[in-house]
Amino acid sequence: MSLPPLVSGPAYGLVCMTIGPEVHFRTITLTRYRMLKPEARESTLLNLYADNISRVRAAAAFCAARGIRLYRLSSSLFPMSDLVDDDTGMAVLDHLKPQLLEAGHAFEDAGIRVLMHPEQFIVLNSDRPEVRVSSLRAIEAHAGVMDRMGLARSTWNLLLLHGGKGGRGAELAALIPDLPDGVRLRLALENDEHAYGVEDLWPVCQATGVPLVFDAHHHVVHDKLPDLDHPSVRQWTLAARDTWTPPEWQVVHLSNGIDGPQDRRHSHLISHLPTAYADVPWIEVEAKGKEEAVAALMRGELAELASVVQPAAVPANVEDASAEAVSTQAAAQASATKKPARKRAKKAATTSENAVLEPVN
Repeated sequence: MSLPPLVSGPAYGLVCMTIGPEVHFRTITLTRYRMLKPEARESTLLNLYADNISRVRAAAAFCAARGIRLYRLSSSLFPMSDLVDDDTGMAVLDHLKPQLLEAGHAFEDAGIRVLMHPEQFIVLNSDRPEVRVSSLRAIEAHAGVMDRMGLARSTWNLLLLHGGKGGRGAELAALIPDLPDGVRLRLALENDEHAYGVEDLWPVCQATGVPLVFDAHHHVVHDKLPDLDHPSVRQWTLAARDTWTPPEWQVVHLSNGIDGPQDRRHSHLISHLPTAYADVPWIEVEAKGKEEAVAALMRGELAELASVVQPAAVPANVEDASAEAVSTQAAAQASATKKPARKRAKKAATTSENAVLEPVN
């Protein structure tokens, strides 16, 4: 694979879609899909998948036109493709492989790095066998999409996960070597606010050779630090870099809290860039403002926190507005998260299996 040379300054990454109308995707809920007659399911998914592939190509063009060299591919592009009891979605993806390959080439030709951060319901180290089975099925489906797009099986094209079930780091480290190559060779791990701080994932990454994607905001919340310029942010930025081969491929996450460093909610724009990130080559921007936040950073601009207005969320162009999850795991476990806030927060302190995480889309 021929990789583009790095230009001066970091490459800021766009996450999945735009707040404007340019890049949005369709979906379908499990309930609606199950209501379809078996003979109608294939045509429904064929139409939806083909449309989303064309939108992915539009995302490549959008990024290329703006000099954006890092793009997070939505993990919800092909709903129902990871169903354990129904291979219809997978068969449709096989049928659309030429179109998927063209979409992958659109990113590669523009020198755009492609990542994927599947939903938090993938818990490979769960203590529940059925969750482990469905999680593996889901992550293999995502890897299969990247394979069909012709994206290299390397950490240039990441499949990024959190640590999963809290307190089971040893189990996570033990299972990684046995993952299918399409998953294992792209795998990276990210620290979170509750179950897996960066110090918890560090030994897993050292033991397995899996790179660590450091999230400074998660670290500040997890360790209850005063701000993003705490000395440990720089220490862990450098420690995470040591897990990357080559180090020039290091990716970190950037976000700010709406009401300060301890606020888990992502702000619309970026008002503070950690000094620790001054020499990081790839920075994925997790801000509600999406392309607006990326564009401001590329111009060298930081938002004035007091003047930033949080706009109403722009809904995606979805086929069904139901709040149900769009994957098998999401549908199976969504009810588990519908607990009183106090109980849910207590549960999240010991496990991220059902944690309510910052949306990735």
